[in-house]
Amino acid sequence: MHLGESVAIARTVGHLSKSAEVMKLVNNLMKAPEVAITMQEFSKEMTKAGVMEEMVNDAVESALDSEDMEEEIEEEVDKVLTAIAGETTAQLPQAVRKEKLKQPAVEDVEGADDEEDLEELRARLAKVRS
Repeated sequence: MHLGESVAIARTVGHLSKSAEVMKLVNNLMKAPEVAITMQEFSKEMTKAGVMEEMVNDAVESALDSEDMEEEIEEEVDKVLTAIAGETTAQLPQAVRKEKLKQPAVEDVEGADDEEDLEELRARLAKVRS
């Protein structure tokens, strides 16, 4: 029994020493300090990239969300068209304004029809209640 136990212990010691050698070789190949430094540099670069992306997104959003810019763009387009086409384009915005003034009148007529329909419905409701 003691002899079998001694052989088992000897085998275990041999396996542990081989494992230690393999771990040393892997540790030398991996070079942990260099990997740690590389990971820190990578982390810094990723942080810089995130900050840059955030700044670009903010700049793009502020440039695209400006309603004032739309009005300015329309004014500039009108100026350019006026310069190119002369009097014809200068009269165009007036025609558009005239059309816009005519549209509320059409809506008023529709509103009158709605009021008539509402009165008819009220009359029907009164008949049903009585």
